[in-house]
Amino acid sequence: MSPATRTATRSRAKRGDGGKLRQAILEQAERLLVESGSHESVSIRAIAQRCDVTPPAVYLHFVDKETLFREVCARRFVELDQRVEDARKAAADPLDELRTVGMTIVNFGLEYPEAFRLAVSGREGVALPGAFGHVLAAVERAAAAGALDEVDPHPGALVVWTGINGLTSAIIAFPAAEWGDKQALIEHMLDVLIEGLLST
Repeated sequence: MSPATRTATRSRAKRGDGGKLRQAILEQAERLLVESGSHESVSIRAIAQRCDVTPPAVYLHFVDKETLFREVCARRFVELDQRVEDARKAAADPLDELRTVGMTIVNFGLEYPEAFRLAVSGREGVALPGAFGHVLAAVERAAAAGALDEVDPHPGALVVWTGINGLTSAIIAFPAAEWGDKQALIEHMLDVLIEGLLST
């Protein structure tokens, strides 16, 4: 890129709407994340090039790459919130709701593996409490309805969430493993977890 081109690019960025540029940065960062499969492979320079701006323009909106991807991850988890809400409304009973919530979270993680991996890595964990909160709320509702009346909701939710997180992370990390019918496996895992809660 020539100096004249860089100057023109910076000028266009200054004249543009800052909110629109921020949105474009987030969208392009997510697209590069999906294309590369790893946020570590995505540079601020690459994101800036996709948005037709210079790297300093990106830093005006995000102090560093971790902050940028933290927001990318959080935005994606807003979608998970809606999916969980829609799914749980269709549940037949409190235990089916817990199972449905778990299925929704696992399938979301498999659909957006890098966002899920970032969310549970600790660095972008700002999105994680929302996913755990859905599990906790489902366990609390099951306990209140008498379906899990002997279960302490928070430890019970941690057990279910650990299973969900573990299976999702394992499938993401080892996609070539012989998982068989993944949906059947997910359902079986949730059945085992719920049966474990019922036996306490």
